Amino acid sequence: MRNIGLIVGREYRERVYKKSFIITTILMPLLMLLLSAAPTLIMEFVDTDTHRITVVDESGLVAPSLKSDKEVEFVISDKSIADALTATADDESSFGVLHVGKEIVANPNDARLYTTSSSSMMLEENIASQIEKVIESERLKAYNIENLDEILDKVEATVHLTTIDKNEGISSTMASSLVGMLLGFVLYFILAIYGSMVMQSVIEEKNSRILEVMVSTVRPFEMLMGKILGIAAVAATQIVVWGVLLMVFSAVIMPALMPDNIIESVQQVQAGADVAALATQQDVAPEMLTALASILDTGHISMVLVSMLLFTVGGFLLYASLYAAVGASVDQAQDAQQLTMVITMPIIFSFIIMMMVMKDPNSPIVFWCSMIPFSSPIVMMARIPSGVPMWEVATSLLLLYATFVVCVWGAAKIYKVGIFMHGAKPKLRDLWRWLRY
Repeated sequence: MRNIGLIVGREYRERVYKKSFIITTILMPLLMLLLSAAPTLIMEFVDTDTHRITVVDESGLVAPSLKSDKEVEFVISDKSIADALTATADDESSFGVLHVGKEIVANPNDARLYTTSSSSMMLEENIASQIEKVIESERLKAYNIENLDEILDKVEATVHLTTIDKNEGISSTMASSLVGMLLGFVLYFILAIYGSMVMQSVIEEKNSRILEVMVSTVRPFEMLMGKILGIAAVAATQIVVWGVLLMVFSAVIMPALMPDNIIESVQQVQAGADVAALATQQDVAPEMLTALASILDTGHISMVLVSMLLFTVGGFLLYASLYAAVGASVDQAQDAQQLTMVITMPIIFSFIIMMMVMKDPNSPIVFWCSMIPFSSPIVMMARIPSGVPMWEVATSLLLLYATFVVCVWGAAKIYKVGIFMHGAKPKLRDLWRWLRY
């Protein structure tokens, strides 16, 4: 145990004391926040060119109803489509010509946009949605209903559904899904990046013959465990730092930036008040209040962070033992591609299943993948923010750490033989033979 502790300390200090680790650990949360807010900031502060479009409407119905905005400016023309295209061909201020056919109401596809440069999806959706409203309005007029617009305004309704979990209380499906996906992404990258870091470290030490010197005083199993636990401690340190930053953001920064009336409403929601009544009072969507209640609930966040720490450490220990075994069996990282593919496939599969959590976090395939140790770290962490019974979390953790014990036992046998093998590129049947030694 003393030798394992020395190796753990060496692996931990070698990585944590680097400037790159400190910078990455601090900047990563800020970078993720900036990336999530980037689209909104760009749309808000970056000026976009207004597209000037000439409208040739043969039906006479669409053009009067088209509304210009910052993105597009409509100019109605009484010319034919051929003359309009000719007139705008040399006009640098013109983006293109919108041609609406005579039978647009009967044939909604009778509309064409001729552009002088590349168009955008948002611009086309803007124009198409405006034409759709005109077509729908004209079709409704055929029923000869008086005061139709007034009737439609009165009957229009927007439903904001408040979800109340019998075990968890009021919950936000939107916030839970987004947090679950984010945690799944983080675990995916931790398993992939830190796992390959273990393999690369073993390969470098094997090529430098350091392992052959160390094995005279330290057992191979102790070297393997020391390296895995040391790098696992590095990953755990990073998660703890991120957790502290998240708690400060949730408990201090966000409340300071939000209006007092919204904070009071959120606190009342957390206490079990009627979300619908508070949302009407504050003129906000109920889903927004429940999302803020989840984000500002430090107790819930603490539970999620503890779960993430346990699943991250367990998942890393499992995959790191496999990566270390592969690293000990080859001389170059290029030789490990065939073997690492077997390891990375479950991680990629878990990432795919994680996408299904947003659709149904309790579907049979999602449930079983959150129990299978090779996929449970990613899939279970994507499920936990939505509310998972404690017996499922405990069972998943028990299976994960039990599988790690089995895998590290097998990896140690491969490691013990592999560190002395040089030159030959092993195959899967060679690793199986080493397991039986």
